[in-house]
This record gives sequence, C-alpha cells and structure tokens, in this order.
Amino acid sequence: MQTISSKENEYIKHIKKLKDKKYRDQNNEYIIEGIKLITEAIQEKAKIKQIVICDDCEKIEAIPKELMYEIAKYECIYVTKKVFESITSVVAPQGIIAILEKTNPNQNIKYDEDIIIALDDIQDPGNLGTILRTVDSIGLTQILVSKGTADAFNPKVVRSTMGAIFRVKIIECENLKQTLKEVKKHKYEILVTSLQTDKSIYDINYHKKIIVIGNEANGVSKMIQEIADQKVKIPMLGKTESLNASVATGIIAYEYIRQKISIKH
Repeated sequence: MQTISSKENEYIKHIKKLKDKKYRDQNNEYIIEGIKLITEAIQEKAKIKQIVICDDCEKIEAIPKELMYEIAKYECIYVTKKVFESITSVVAPQGIIAILEKTNPNQNIKYDEDIIIALDDIQDPGNLGTILRTVDSIGLTQILVSKGTADAFNPKVVRSTMGAIFRVKIIECENLKQTLKEVKKHKYEILVTSLQTDKSIYDINYHKKIIVIGNEANGVSKMIQEIADQKVKIPMLGKTESLNASVATGIIAYEYIRQKISIKH
C-alpha cells in the first residue's frame, strides 16, 4: 500500500483546488468529509470517485469496521497525517475524505410536489445547508436556487446539510424570475415573505405553492415580489423585525406539514 507523503503531489493539489467553486464546476466534483457523511453517501449510492484516508491519524480507529468493508469497494488513497491536515476543512478531522461527482445532470423541475422552495440570493453557506436539510426533512426532493445563491457544494454547506445534499436535487436558475414564471404555468402560485402585508403564514393553504425565501439582508428582491401571487409574514410578538433565513424557512415548511397532517386526520 502506497502512502502519499508530499503536499506537492498532483492529486493533493487537485483536492485543495476543489475548495474553489470555479474548480469544482470545471471538474464536476466536490468534497465530503467525516464518517457520517461518507456513510450516508455510500447508503444513498452517491457517485464516489475516491476516498482519501489518513494513514497515521489517531481518530482513524474510530471508523467502524462495517464502514471500512464498504470503503474497500472504492478507490482508496492513503496519505500521511501532515498531508491530510493540509486538505481537511474541519477543526477536528476524523481522518477520512471522499471526492464525489456532482449528480445533478437533470435540471428539470418536478411538478408533482405540493410545494417548491426557491432561494433568492441566500448568501450564508450555513443557512443554505440548513435549508437543504429542512427541505429533505419535509419530504421534498428538489430546490430552486438563484444564480446569486451560495454554492451548494461549498464544503461548509455540504457539512451542514447532514446528508441531505445526496437526496435533494439543486436546480440552479440562470434567471430565477423567468424560472418562477415557467413554474406558474403548472398551476403553482408564488408566495413571498414580506413585512408589507397583514397576511400571516397561517392564513395560507399550502397546496401548489412556490415559497420564495429572500436574501438575508434585503429579503425577496423587488422583481420577484412584483410577480408574487401572495405576500405573507411570520407573526412576531417581540421587537425583532426579521428572522434568520433558515429559521424562517423551517417555520413556513412546518406550517405546510401541520396542514398536511391535519388533512389526513
């Protein structure tokens, strides 16, 4: 078994470059890290190209034997601790990284789901990752993202999705307004959050709705608001005027779930 011991190795340079969005896009690859994410990637049959294992890291012993058996089915590359520390993106690495192929060749929108969540220039990677996790938790399999939204394959986003990245199709929209207009043709209504309304999120029937979540600082853009069918706000009793984008998404998404459950009963 050969172990890479030089940070100047061409493959190690390639992994480091995958931290850059432009390079990820060019190579159609991204990085995942840690036992849980790699276990989920295997279970979800994600397209794993290589698995990089730290040959002399203390925490490598924490990898379960069952996972090691699964890992052995893939192309494995061993590196020294010094090299591994140069490619990891986390503070306390578990000694295992995988390189995956992006699996979003089909950008067609599915019109058989009750709601579609669209993101209008969400900037914070943590927010985006949490929103993807929320979308997965309510059983949705797709999300629309504007061109100005943070990259879903950024390592921080991938970590905060907790595996949802393997189950939710990310549909990147060159022109979000135009995409929303196309979705409307399939009998969906556009719903945006706004402070300029008296209508609450609890006043809406969430059947065939596109829920647009706006930018953290500026909210939903004016051009999207202009084509919205309904504007709603989250009722707040305190002095805070707005909520974190991922929190707002969770509140609205679970009002949809509450309605769905109550209909069944």
